[in-house]
Amino acid sequence: MKYSFMSFSTPELTLAETLALAKRLGYDGIEPRLQGNHGHNIEFDTPAAARRAIKAQVDDSGIALCCLATSCQYSNPKTLAAMVEDTHQAIDLAGDVGAPRLRVFGGVIPEGVSREQAYAQCVESLSGVAPHAAERGVTLCMETHDSWCDPNNVAAVIGAVNHPNIMVNWDIMHPVRAGGSTMDAAFTALKPWIRHLHVHDGPVSEPFSLLPIGEGAIDHRRALELLLTLPYDGYISGEWIGWEPYEVHLPRELATLKRYERELGG
Repeated sequence: MKYSFMSFSTPELTLAETLALAKRLGYDGIEPRLQGNHGHNIEFDTPAAARRAIKAQVDDSGIALCCLATSCQYSNPKTLAAMVEDTHQAIDLAGDVGAPRLRVFGGVIPEGVSREQAYAQCVESLSGVAPHAAERGVTLCMETHDSWCDPNNVAAVIGAVNHPNIMVNWDIMHPVRAGGSTMDAAFTALKPWIRHLHVHDGPVSEPFSLLPIGEGAIDHRRALELLLTLPYDGYISGEWIGWEPYEVHLPRELATLKRYERELGG
């Protein structure tokens, strides 16, 4: 398996510092969060020359820019046009800096919008940007999150789009906490399309707080066991927002995941 972490762990670090940290700790990649005022400075308005420099810097580091995490979402008709435009910008950014994946959302279905309408908007939007994504060698991965925690709802969208550049980011927590699913059921629903993972642990009940992997209710060991039944070549990316200092949680969480993988014979 290949492991990465999102820049939520290191929002104050520059790209160079984040790449060096990932290499020192034994991670394989990093996942910058866009539009979060993070220190990596990979954003929609990054100039062309800076994009070329970023790609060269990443290539030289030996650490992958495995995914760019966007805020793009498609359930709200009032913001839909702007979100589609943002998606096109994100595709070009990813293509320029050499990131093969983009995280996108279905988003929150607003009051007055039916799930059927939101479903149609997601399918139409993702179908519309798919040719551009294919042209730039980028795969969009819709996350199990917000109003789309039920993995069957995400599977319905991705199955309807039916395009090799539109796939799934399986956040393994949200289907269990909010989607009425089990780990096994979520995997079964999503497995044809899983190209990226987000991991983090915590309780199922409120109040929610992040916990070290293995101390919460999310069975990461089982998720890895299920992934090992696939020819999965994506990344397992830690999403730890506003948690402990990165020097505390990044090495500990990676060690736990790698231990599970060894125990499972991966």
